[in-house]
Amino acid sequence: MAILREQIEERERNFLCESATLSSESLGRERDESECSIRTCFQRDRDRLIHSKSFRRLKHKTQVFLKPQDDHYRTRLTHTLEVGQIARTIARALRLNEDLVEAIAMGHDLGHTPFGHSGEAALTEIHPGGFHHPVQSLRVVDLLERDGVGLNLTFEVRDGISKHSKGLGRLIPDDRSHLPRTLEGQIVRISDIIAYVNHDIDDAIRAGILTQDSIPPEIASVVGTGHSGRIGTMVNDVIEATQNVGMEYISMSSAVCKATENLRAFLHENVYNHPGSVQEFRKAKDLLKQLYTYYLNHIDRVPSMLTSSEWSGGDNQAVCDYIAGMTDSYAISCYEEIFLPIPWAKGVGRDVFA
Repeated sequence: MAILREQIEERERNFLCESATLSSESLGRERDESECSIRTCFQRDRDRLIHSKSFRRLKHKTQVFLKPQDDHYRTRLTHTLEVGQIARTIARALRLNEDLVEAIAMGHDLGHTPFGHSGEAALTEIHPGGFHHPVQSLRVVDLLERDGVGLNLTFEVRDGISKHSKGLGRLIPDDRSHLPRTLEGQIVRISDIIAYVNHDIDDAIRAGILTQDSIPPEIASVVGTGHSGRIGTMVNDVIEATQNVGMEYISMSSAVCKATENLRAFLHENVYNHPGSVQEFRKAKDLLKQLYTYYLNHIDRVPSMLTSSEWSGGDNQAVCDYIAGMTDSYAISCYEEIFLPIPWAKGVGRDVFA
């Protein structure tokens, strides 16, 4: 009986376009493994990521709004799923490898701190050498998962994870060396911003910070005003623009690219830097900075796996790994335990003060 994995690999060779990354031609893993009889290497990577502890913790990590009371605000987990959905839609239309796209999408934000970008800003300011979540995401999958063994992912997935971030730079940089080596990785990179500029608008409207009419008309005239309409415009544009450049790289038309970048700038000015948001971000930063200093001075309270392993990188790195891996609620509970007095219970101290 033919091995199912080989049938899938043959299907990829027959169906995917010439620019696609074939699972049978992967550059492999850092540690050799026997192949699975059912799944391709990229399917296995996706499954390892979804079953990881760091992936499960994403459901309790903030995207933008800290500890929201409404159940419908995005978290890092729902953001990850939205990126995966958008990326697979683009990959399918271009006949690229959907399994590789999904694996990269599932792992791209595993290194994010609690409290969204305010947490990243806190560690950047206090941790020697700074902090960059794609680097931490790679550290998570290479070293921290499975109690220090790591997930041993393929080169292509690791490359896509490490190069997915854009910061405030251009969506399509002139220097292609900053892009992932595979088109699939580049799809996740651009799907990330398509997802977050749109769902952050949706959440900001839910929070009462924006309305649908808040979007500047010069942006709305290009990408639209409704949530699904904007995403549809951007996704269709990526597909068409990429085909227009002969599938050399994942592209966007100049008009939609500029509108998307302007939309990102609009969100920074009106949502991320909104007075209410800034006040809460500052609290979160202060909380994490205090935790960092405390654990650095009480390194015995950091899990021994992070401090005793040969790859730990010293006390600062161990503390950074510990804090970056925390969920919002766990960070708050640690802070309360360390810095806030325990409520005085009836009868406590009765013998002392009798």
